[in-house]
Amino acid sequence: MQWMGRRESGNAEEGSSSGGGGRVALGGGVVGIIGLVIYFFTGVNPAQLLQNGNSDSQGQEQTNTKLTTSKNDEQKFARVVLADTEDTWNKLFKDMGQSYKEPTIHFFEEGVETSGCGFAGSATGPFYCPGDQKVYLDLAFFQELEQKFGASGDFARAYVIAHEVGHHVQKLLGVSDKMDQARQQLSETEYNKLSVKLELQADFYAGVWAYYEKQRGLLDPGDIDEALNAASAIGDDRLTQGRVSPDSFTHGTSKQRMYWFKKGFDTGDVRQGNTFAAQDLD
Repeated sequence: MQWMGRRESGNAEEGSSSGGGGRVALGGGVVGIIGLVIYFFTGVNPAQLLQNGNSDSQGQEQTNTKLTTSKNDEQKFARVVLADTEDTWNKLFKDMGQSYKEPTIHFFEEGVETSGCGFAGSATGPFYCPGDQKVYLDLAFFQELEQKFGASGDFARAYVIAHEVGHHVQKLLGVSDKMDQARQQLSETEYNKLSVKLELQADFYAGVWAYYEKQRGLLDPGDIDEALNAASAIGDDRLTQGRVSPDSFTHGTSKQRMYWFKKGFDTGDVRQGNTFAAQDLD
């Protein structure tokens, strides 16, 4: 993906919290289902520098400098991706006769206290909080995405962000509010089926965004394959390895996630993403 030197979104903020009470904020995020089985890694505790000798401290300082540079680059990348989603959805909402309210991306490490969804730790993965309309991202997840799930490449990372923005689109279109109402009326099995459709629609919206990235000439060879690989890697069936019943799936199978992302990318037509009306999701 051609991102270096391009416009970065100004809708970004940073801050963490040691947390405490409050409910875990899953927010329908791209990897909410694996919150209990993955852990993220952050930089070395700066306090350790005070306990080492001078030579060790110098080496550690160099390591921390590299980590900081990497973090800065990753934040820039995320802000560029967010800016591109702003360009896409501002246009599409205007075409629908509506105004697009741009979300904020909030960078955190280890844990964060949200204003709309309570406390969430990094193990939750990237998530969108409908309560405050923010995308929350611990950049350490990108390392996990590549090392634990084999989903490498910058467009795999871009897909994750675009998926969460897809949940924001659902919030603006009233889909998320309908899901909240359904939660109070349906059994867990029936609600899980709707949750899968919600996630697949967010994948579709990520694909629509990728369609417009291609129209702008911003994609590199292999980018779409990277996104499809990421979508496949985080399917419910891949993550659980058959340990749970499909009735417990909340995000969709690898095949379903790939199908709906690809459909969004192939068509670029928001009207074709009504996963809730689809009889056969894949």
